[in-house]
Order: sequence, then C-alpha cells, then structure tokens
Amino acid sequence: MTSASRKAVALVSGGLDSMISAAHARERGFELYALTVDYGQRHRIELEAAGRVAAALGAVRHIVLPLDLTAFGGSALTADIDVPKSGVDEDAVPVTYVPARNTIFLSLALGWAEAAGARDLFIGVNALDYSGYPDCRPDFIAAFERVAALGTKAGSEGDGFKIHAPLQHMTKADIAKEAARLGLDAGISWSCYDPTPQGEHCGFCDSCRLRSKGFEEAGLPDPTVYAARP
Repeated sequence: MTSASRKAVALVSGGLDSMISAAHARERGFELYALTVDYGQRHRIELEAAGRVAAALGAVRHIVLPLDLTAFGGSALTADIDVPKSGVDEDAVPVTYVPARNTIFLSLALGWAEAAGARDLFIGVNALDYSGYPDCRPDFIAAFERVAALGTKAGSEGDGFKIHAPLQHMTKADIAKEAARLGLDAGISWSCYDPTPQGEHCGFCDSCRLRSKGFEEAGLPDPTVYAARP
C-alpha cells in the first residue's frame, strides 16, 4: 500500500489543535477522513468551523455524527453550568471537562477507521498547555491504542491501529507556530467555550486564554476576534 493511498481518521472539532493534528495526517500523505461529533456542546459554532477545516484540508469525507451527551450532563459544555472565566487552574480538572469525552470520541473514530479500512487515527490532544483534562495525557493515548488492538477484529488478526497525537508535547506557542509552518489559516478554527451572541470568542474562558497565550508567546498575529481581552 503506497503512502498516498493510506487512510486516516482524524477527529476534527473545529478547534485549532484538531485542525493542526488533521493537517499532520495530510502532510504525511494520508487520505483524510474527518470525524466531528455533535455532542450537544454549548459552543455549537465550532461545528461550522469543523466544516471549514475539513474542506480546507481536502478531507475525502467529513462526517458530523450526532451523539447528544446533554442527556448525561456533568459538564459546563453539556449542562446548565457556568463556564469559568477567572483563569486557567491546571491543578484541578475544570467543570468544562466532559466525562470520558476523548474515550468516547476515539471509540467512534476507531469504529469508522475499522469500517473504512484505516489503521491510523489522529487526535489533537495536548499535555503541556491544557486545562487539566485527564484524557489528554500520553498514558491515556497509549492505553487506548492497546484497547484498539484488543477490541477489534482487525486487531485480533494482527492488524493494529496507531493513535497519533502530534501535538502531545507542544506548548500553545509551539502550536501557533506549527499552524504557520503548515500554512493554515488559524482564523477559520474555533476555540471559545462560551461564544457571544455576535459570534465572537469571549476572551476569558480557559480555551480563549490558552489560544491567546499561544499566539502572544509565539510572537505571531492572532486572527481571532475576541469580545474582550483578559
């Protein structure tokens, strides 16, 4: 199988990190299959961004899969809980954590990958400048790769899966620079957890703060439209 004909399923949320992760798949010569999960997130504007990202990266197919996690709640992104705006606390798991989200999303991506004949999955998790999410850590990614090998027909036949997390050890500044290196328009991505009615990034949620910090520390212009700056 030539590199040009290989397939990869990339989780594309619409955010900057997932855009860069998917761009890595494209850069490595994979045919890109983009998966976006509509889980009832309060920042639904990111679904529009996911469509822009998938199109910009030339995805062979883009699936927006409905899975209403508001039935479970337990997160400021899926329930009537205020999104924190006071600053990033990396010593605690914030209320914007969605229970088992990356486990759920990777399971869905794995199902599509096996059905489509893909053996590579890309996810834009980051373990350095992040908001304390346990499902962004390297040991979680390694553990899920073992699950993929044990829990699939392909794995049982010796055809394993590779979970790629190319941003795993990057700072937010590194990520901003990587967007520039790849020639990506970061302005088409979306990060804010609590967008304004005018469709602007709020500027104060954890995700906005980390995004802004990345561009500032990288010394690059930030194309994001914020309602305010922290």
